[in-house]
Amino acid sequence: MANDGDTTRGHGDALVLFGITGDLAAKMLLPALYRLSLRGLLPERVVGVTRGGWSQERLRKHAREAVAAHGDVDDGAFERFAAALRLAEVDYDDPDSFSAIAEQTGGCRILAHYLAVPPAQYARSAELLARAGLNGQARLAVEKPFGHDAASARALQADLTRHFPDERLLRVDHFLGKEAVENLLTFRLANALLAGALQQPFVRSVQITLAEDFGVEDRGGFYDATGALRDVVQNHLLQLLAHLVMEAPRTGTARDVLRERVRALKAVRTVRPEDCVRGRYTGYLDVEGVREGSRTETYVALRTWVDTDRWAGVPFTIRAGKAMACTANEIAVELCRPAPGHFHTACAQGTDPDVVRLRISPEPGASFHLFTQRGDNPEQVAPVTAATAFDALDGENVAAYEHVLADVLSGDPRRFTSMDLVEESWRIVGDVLDPDRDPLPYEPGTDGPEEAARLATDRRWLPLGT
Repeated sequence: MANDGDTTRGHGDALVLFGITGDLAAKMLLPALYRLSLRGLLPERVVGVTRGGWSQERLRKHAREAVAAHGDVDDGAFERFAAALRLAEVDYDDPDSFSAIAEQTGGCRILAHYLAVPPAQYARSAELLARAGLNGQARLAVEKPFGHDAASARALQADLTRHFPDERLLRVDHFLGKEAVENLLTFRLANALLAGALQQPFVRSVQITLAEDFGVEDRGGFYDATGALRDVVQNHLLQLLAHLVMEAPRTGTARDVLRERVRALKAVRTVRPEDCVRGRYTGYLDVEGVREGSRTETYVALRTWVDTDRWAGVPFTIRAGKAMACTANEIAVELCRPAPGHFHTACAQGTDPDVVRLRISPEPGASFHLFTQRGDNPEQVAPVTAATAFDALDGENVAAYEHVLADVLSGDPRRFTSMDLVEESWRIVGDVLDPDRDPLPYEPGTDGPEEAARLATDRRWLPLGT
């Protein structure tokens, strides 16, 4: 695909990383930057912004530990990475302190700021960067969530674009950096069989799932203010939906790709309250940081439809949950059964339906669940699975952030969400964001509250990971 951004980078470039001492940087951003250094794509300077108490040596040690947590470390490559690291100490109550960033980035040709900090700090960070003269031609990347509903997203947009124009504002959703997510469009449209079959009248239903077999763990304070719907459905899973249902872009330019993605979400119906079920696993209220009397959900399932010619009448069920029976991120497309007749009857006897399963993680791949004759008796039909692994694709998060950071530096917007996408995603879930009742209970290690199954076709979830 063509790149609409500035692809020249390297010498004279700087990435300013707010939150370099935080959890996201340790788990994702620092390992991703190290991988960029292995590819020769690391900017000349990576300036870590802190509020004090850190030395250069402590930062190097922090970076080494973060990189080592993801595998072996090449000493030479790490030294090149560490040589790029700088520190800038700032105080949000002292605008003049942002001159420390200017001192560390002076003379750089391309400047990109990455805000891996709480969203409440986005607007103030942008303002202080501008007051220090650090906006200019610089880019600003902000992590999700972008607002907590449509109104707050518009307000945040207004605050940020006072200092950074929209074309230099990059809204991060790391799912858009996953090769396995990008492949959804390729796999669907580059193969004639799937291009013809993945549409009505051949598709009976679609289920999109992000299940995790672990709980909130030590993130109670963050999670309780967010919940499953805002944490992964409004952003990640709606992006998966858009990739599955969007039409082929006219060209490979970022402009055309983003246009089709927006068009896809515009066709998704707003979810009705009766088409949403929220759940909470037993024990969540005892997690440190969770508010007393909290109504935050750790599970959500919702049903919607996509009003386009290709998908008209096909129900889409989206679910996400913590502390579930397994960890899986996948799309299961249930195909319609053959027309009534002998083989239709044989296929319908106690077997799972025809399913095309597109797996994002773990281990990206695709599987086709079909029927075949059992032995020499044509009236005995058995399900079989044909599976393929996408070994050349990476579905894990560090690799996704590697792509995201490379695009922050290049300016290519295709792996980021436009404001149109943000508004449409909040519109889709807007009527079910803040219900006035407690979530339904479910036990850890299960598939969530039983009530949620009523949203799926035939009141049953297709098995995960098979």
